[in-house]
Amino acid sequence: MAKMVECVPNFSEGCNKEVIEALGQAISRTPGCVLLDVDAGASTNRTVYTFVGTPEAVVEGALSAARVAGQLIDMSQHTGEHPRMGALDVCPFVPVMNVSMEECVACAHVFGQRLSEELGVPVYLYGEAAREESRRTLPAIRAGEYEALPQKLTKPEWAPDFGPPTFVPRWGATVTGARTFLIAYNINLLCTKELAHRIALNIREQGRGPNQPGRLKKVQGIGWYLEEENIAQVSTNLLDFETTPLHAVYEEVCRDAEALNLPVVGSQLVGLVPKKAMLDTAEFYIKKEKLFILEEEHQIKLVVSRLGLDSLSPFNPRERIIEYLVQAGEEDKGLVAKPLGAFVRAVGGRSAAPGGGSVAAAAAALGAALGCMVGLMSYGKRQFEELDPIMRKLIPPFHQAMDELVAMVDADSQAFSSYMEAMKLPKNTPEERERRGAAMQQGLKTAVKVPCTLAEKVNMLWPPLKELAHHCNLACKSDIQVGAKMLEAAVFGAYFNVMINLKDITDEKFKLAPRRTFVLGGSGALTSPRAHGDCGFRCSPVSPLPAAPSPAGQGPVFKGCPRAGPATSGEPR
Repeated sequence: MAKMVECVPNFSEGCNKEVIEALGQAISRTPGCVLLDVDAGASTNRTVYTFVGTPEAVVEGALSAARVAGQLIDMSQHTGEHPRMGALDVCPFVPVMNVSMEECVACAHVFGQRLSEELGVPVYLYGEAAREESRRTLPAIRAGEYEALPQKLTKPEWAPDFGPPTFVPRWGATVTGARTFLIAYNINLLCTKELAHRIALNIREQGRGPNQPGRLKKVQGIGWYLEEENIAQVSTNLLDFETTPLHAVYEEVCRDAEALNLPVVGSQLVGLVPKKAMLDTAEFYIKKEKLFILEEEHQIKLVVSRLGLDSLSPFNPRERIIEYLVQAGEEDKGLVAKPLGAFVRAVGGRSAAPGGGSVAAAAAALGAALGCMVGLMSYGKRQFEELDPIMRKLIPPFHQAMDELVAMVDADSQAFSSYMEAMKLPKNTPEERERRGAAMQQGLKTAVKVPCTLAEKVNMLWPPLKELAHHCNLACKSDIQVGAKMLEAAVFGAYFNVMINLKDITDEKFKLAPRRTFVLGGSGALTSPRAHGDCGFRCSPVSPLPAAPSPAGQGPVFKGCPRAGPATSGEPR
């Protein structure tokens, strides 16, 4: 899979549509760049562009837009609510896929150097690309904004990282760097700018200064008035959404607003958002309100509703969540995107991949899916309503495993393909042979890790499957039997895929983990994985799940436990 970097240049123009379109065209016409989002604000007089591409392509895309900005934006005439210091105010590079932070730092350095040379403007480095600790944060560099630059540039401590220490009135200065995914998130209030800013000071990490820090870590904030919507906003940047998630910011603003008798009327995400940030917020409200929501689509809808993300404009997840956009842009969506018939024919083709590993993963996914189905067929029906609390507990592990195991269909095929590619490397010199050998060993290790992970995931399903068999709808008896057998076949296949590759791995320490995952009986017969080293499943003959009549006053009870034969009988050893 190709490397992917996100670039989010912020240009100081949010009113002139011709300029906004010209900047977007400069990016989208750059080979290898895909423009994902354009978010313009009239009150802030600022437009945020989001695009992705390879490291080399995004640098070229940012430079193309900067050249246009140099011709069309005059900072000496600029006014707006948002802090700013340059025509291209800030240009961060963010790792998205198969890219390290170090590579994004390199992008910032190359971009800063070339921008300063081509346009003759001062450029500062911030974030992970900063060369000085005092310049790690954007507010520290941007203090005083554009108006302070003439004097600021004369001070040795504020000499730019690239370009001349000279004030360029039309341009100002640019900040570039590398960072993790930043979420620009605004909460809407019916109040004055001053009251919104008061709340921002309460919650942002900086607070009101060193002696009065705010409540939320890794959060920047300011209050402003959005003239075009006639509302105030607490405008925040979440520098690390895993430290302070979206719902934490929203709930804290709501708490302060309630104390001041101010109405909160929804919120706004500017630009794109990672899927995990949305799902983390969904999980918060699901737990808080004791909801039962399985589908990812429904969880996203819950977040849109609870945060009021569609209060100012429609929120389309397919256009705003970065993983969905990347997925939509991929031409090759892998094996799991194929129709079932095409997948079967791919397995039956004259090639080594997809093979047994992918088939084992598909079997595991189907087994988990049947467990999920049986649970759902026993949930939400009036005649079984006393079982609802049990099913709420049992269904999620199968639903989660189902999606994770589907992804392993492609993961196994890709792991094997990486090993085959390593075998094709040249081996004419000692250095080439060493490089080829190392790549082959890494490929083999990956080919072992995938089925090991599969077996461990399946092993986690046996306890809920056994409990499900005791309580599920009797009409699903055959389905749970098939599910157990599919999970057994998956572990059986995973074991042999591990063993065929393990023998060629030279790292003896690495070999220990797979051997702990799988346990061999005295006869050498396969047993199932054990996740913690203290539980396994003994081989046993295939035996059906016995059914028992329902006790009086209860829904159907499916007595017994999965005994699916070799490897996965469900019988404790």
